[in-house]
This record gives sequence, structure tokens and C-alpha cells, in this order.
Amino acid sequence: MNSDRNPSLQVTDMAARVPSLSALRAFESAARHLNFGRAGDELFVTHSAISKQIRLLEEDLGVALFERRNRAVFLTDAGRRLLVTMSEVLRLISDCCEEIRVGGSAPLVVSCEPTFTQRWLIPRLPQFNALHPDIEVHVLAAGGPVSFDRSHIDLALRRSDFSWSPELFVETVVEECVGPVCAPRLLASASDDILSLPRIHSATRRDAWARYIADNQLADPKAPGNQVFEHFYLSIEAAIAGLGAAIGPEPLVADAVESGQLVAPRGFSGNGHSYILLSRLPFEGDARKRNFLSWLRRQFGS
Repeated sequence: MNSDRNPSLQVTDMAARVPSLSALRAFESAARHLNFGRAGDELFVTHSAISKQIRLLEEDLGVALFERRNRAVFLTDAGRRLLVTMSEVLRLISDCCEEIRVGGSAPLVVSCEPTFTQRWLIPRLPQFNALHPDIEVHVLAAGGPVSFDRSHIDLALRRSDFSWSPELFVETVVEECVGPVCAPRLLASASDDILSLPRIHSATRRDAWARYIADNQLADPKAPGNQVFEHFYLSIEAAIAGLGAAIGPEPLVADAVESGQLVAPRGFSGNGHSYILLSRLPFEGDARKRNFLSWLRRQFGS
């Protein structure tokens, strides 16, 4: 029979050449941990079961996958090659399963920096829900580097001030523009300079004032006082309360400026950073992600 005309025969022949899938799974875990005991814990089997599976796999392939020295195990060249392939295969399987789940009614899980979540995203989520009632959004407050596998998230909305894996898919939402803001009553006359007010700092962005002054090539008058707050959200609240002037990213203070709680007499200017949306899988394959990204950009007019 011509196998070119019989796809089922091709699949059967290929399956016959593939070693035991349980042995391959045991190998991948042991190779990743370089420890049979940890692999057993991960797969809920004994150390000896892992050893047996790997021995059978090595016999099937006719090569050693591990070197065993001084109660430790190390990958051989063949083992390293197989680990690379197994990692890629498992990632593809995981991605495929995730795409299948997306085809159902799975919620879109978005990890977002805490201050951005509180001051910008949550107040505007009802707008997104009205436009896309079929997309359920779950928001997790977190910042900085993100582990998609461990956190079980779909998207991460972040400020581009850290390094991320080149394997991630990244879309720029909007450039970050910042400027000094304060309560209106602190500027009693038009001649008052916001740079001469007491300065409010955030522990997470201690250099914000110095960078703003340097980026805009401003003379730096000596501030009459400085206060540091643990979170950026608190520094903005302190500015609203009249404790001094803070450096505020435009998206995070726009509502307060519009309502009159804050003023920004020097306006806002770019600081070299952007707000970005990160995904482990391509945006093109998930309508929920595309819709969320488009909505974000429309909100910023970008």
C-alpha cells in the first residue's frame, strides 16, 4: 500500500517510531531539574519510577542521556539535544491547548501595574465591558517582570523599564509622558513655580524628579522639603492632599487634573519609556487580546 495515499498509515508509522510518551515526559522533567527525585515529586511518582523510565528510554534510543557522577546527574550531548526538542514540543502543546481554551468562554486575565490598575484601568473597565460584553476580564495587580506560566495570565500591561524575554510578543500602547503636579491651592499666584514646592517621591521611582529635571534641562531650585511614600499611588494621593508636588505620569493623573484636584502647570513630556502589552502567544490568534489592545490604544488616541 502506498503510504503517500494513506495518511492514517503515516501516523501509525510515526507513532511506532516515537518512544514511550511517559518516558519522554519523565526525561524532560529530570533533565530540567537535573534531579530524578525532583522529577518524581513533580510527576507524582517515585525516584525509582523515573530511573526506570529513563533507562527504558536510553535502551530504546541506544544512547546515554545522562552521565551519573558522584550522586549527581548531567546531560550528555544527546540528552541536551533531546531536552531542547522536548521543551519546544511541550510548549507547542501548551500553546495549542491554550488556544483551544480561548475558543470557549475563558476569561481574559490581565496583569497590570498596581497604580495603573487603581487610577486608570478599573475606572474605565465598564467602558470595555459595554463594548465587548462577551469578553470577561480578570485583573491582577502586579508590576515588573512577569512569568506567564506561573501566573496563568494572558496579558501583562507594564511600563517598559525592565527586560523581558525575546520570546514574548510585545505591543506598545502609548508613550509615557510625565510632569510635576500639585494641588491648585499650593500655587497661590501665577508667579509661583511648582519646582520650588516640597517634593513628593515614590520609593519605586526615587529618581523621577532628577530625571525630569535632567531630561528637560531645567535649573533645579533647592526644594524646601522631601517626603517619600512606599507606593506610587500614595505619592499621587499625597499630592492631591496638598503635601507638595509629585512627578505624575499623564495617564495616572489625567482624571485628577481634569477634575481640578491637581494642576500641571508645566505640562507633560516624554521620558523615554512607554506602556506596553506583553503576551506569551501572538495577538493575531486571539480576538480577545486584539480587542483589548485596540481599546487601550483608542483610549490614549494612539
